[in-house]
Amino acid sequence: MEPVEGHSPADAGTEPASPKRRGSHAPERTCILTRTHGTPETLVRLALSPDGEVLPDVRGKAPGRGAWIGVGRGELEAALAKGRLKAALARAFKSGAVRAPDDLSDRIEAALRQAALDRLGLEAKAGTLISGSEKVETAARRGEVHLLIHAADAAEDGRRKLDQALRAGDGDRRGVVFPEDRTILSLALGRQNVVHAAIIDRAAAQRVRLALGRWAAFIGRDAGLSAATADAAAVSAVDVNEG
Repeated sequence: MEPVEGHSPADAGTEPASPKRRGSHAPERTCILTRTHGTPETLVRLALSPDGEVLPDVRGKAPGRGAWIGVGRGELEAALAKGRLKAALARAFKSGAVRAPDDLSDRIEAALRQAALDRLGLEAKAGTLISGSEKVETAARRGEVHLLIHAADAAEDGRRKLDQALRAGDGDRRGVVFPEDRTILSLALGRQNVVHAAIIDRAAAQRVRLALGRWAAFIGRDAGLSAATADAAAVSAVDVNEG
């Protein structure tokens, strides 16, 4: 299998494409704790610092051997406390000198959060993201919205109204809930008082869904993201390999 850009071909848990995905050439990785499979977009890569400390590499750019995890924060902290993570890391990196910091979960959460916020900011700058209830509702009814996002503190009636507009424009879909409130969403987009936002480009929606989905899954706030995250990852892999 061809190595993925930013990943070493020696990454622990690297798997060939499964029979269902072989035609799309979607790369697979295996969680070192659960042995379940996923794509690089849905799992989290861990890499080693020069002094042997395990650090999150959520963007997959660190050189050298890597290891992959596909568990939430609670499961990771339990594995760390019971010594299971240390043993799994030793096997993955083929070294007993690997050290996992006590705040590894905090570091992973912070990295996933920042990656998601950065992605939203990039889409806002690229013009693939719109905000404002009226603008979002109009685009939704026209079938132009590929991903609808509600701030965590958005009013229920506001969510319901835009979800209905989304269904009117493009079948049985609804928006996803951003893991934090409007203040953080607004800061990410460089705009004021953003309660609802929408992605109006299909590829951009896939990118945002993947970034938000990994963050939400790790902190245990599904927000309607996980059901389509794997599909988005598979489509993203096809786009990369065919582009």
